[in-house]
Amino acid sequence: MAAADELAFHEFEEATKLLVDTPDAATTSRGEQLTPQGHVAVAVDSGGSFGAEEVEESDKTALLQEERPQPGFWTFDYYQSFFDVDTSQVLDRIKGSLLPRPGHNFVRHHLRNRPDLYGPFWICATLAFILAITGNLTVVLAQRRDPSIHYSPQFHKVTVAGITIYCYAWLVPLALWGFLRWRKGTRERMGPYTFLETVCVYGYSLFVFIPTMVLWLIPIPWLQWLFGALALALSAAGLVLTFWPVVQEDGTLGATVLLSAVVLLHTLLAVGCKFYFFQPLPPEHVAPLLQATSLPPNTLLPPTLLRSKTT
Repeated sequence: MAAADELAFHEFEEATKLLVDTPDAATTSRGEQLTPQGHVAVAVDSGGSFGAEEVEESDKTALLQEERPQPGFWTFDYYQSFFDVDTSQVLDRIKGSLLPRPGHNFVRHHLRNRPDLYGPFWICATLAFILAITGNLTVVLAQRRDPSIHYSPQFHKVTVAGITIYCYAWLVPLALWGFLRWRKGTRERMGPYTFLETVCVYGYSLFVFIPTMVLWLIPIPWLQWLFGALALALSAAGLVLTFWPVVQEDGTLGATVLLSAVVLLHTLLAVGCKFYFFQPLPPEHVAPLLQATSLPPNTLLPPTLLRSKTT
């Protein structure tokens, strides 16, 4: 016991002397080095490396992320990444579709290899409802000018508009993407766009028609056609400038034919919506009026036509 007490007394004296000589130092247990306060000790092994445990841990995390199985296309997680966009990104892509510029590729400058389905989905949905609403409002405004017209809600226009817009926004890009993948002579430096990029380009190109449909409520035919021509020119120009770098190596003739088909389908969509959804008179009111005006003045009309004309 005396020897143990003496040994402990000597250790205490050594620690006291060390604290007197280095007052900024902190004592540690036996076998550990004294570390100055306010500093961080870095463990260095014999090979001269430091932080080996942290490096190994990060490597394991990276390997686990790489080995994590990708979700299947039938799962919700697979499509969740296509809706991972914020408001600034969507607004930037809408702005890029409204202001197409030569040499400013929409896919490379706005999508940046991150296409989304959020913008195209809601643009198509908004356009379909705007078409149906403005189509009904056209008949309401026509009734104000002609009291013989009786307005009845045309809910079927919502279905027709939705089917038309969504089929166009998906089937036409699918056909174009399939053709670009099938044909030869694609420029290797850029390569063909993916299917989602093609759908994204078409979806954002339809945004310009949303304010155009509202302006078509103005009951001036030449002004309606002017707004429609401007919207069609902006939308078609965005498509042409986006797909031209991909098809230009097919030759002038092949590229012109393909892009002419793209513009023609876009024109058919705009003109078809104009004639179907923005009729000044419903067909059931036009036919009796035409029959009544084509008859001689002394001809008696059937009672049904008289009632339809006078109501």
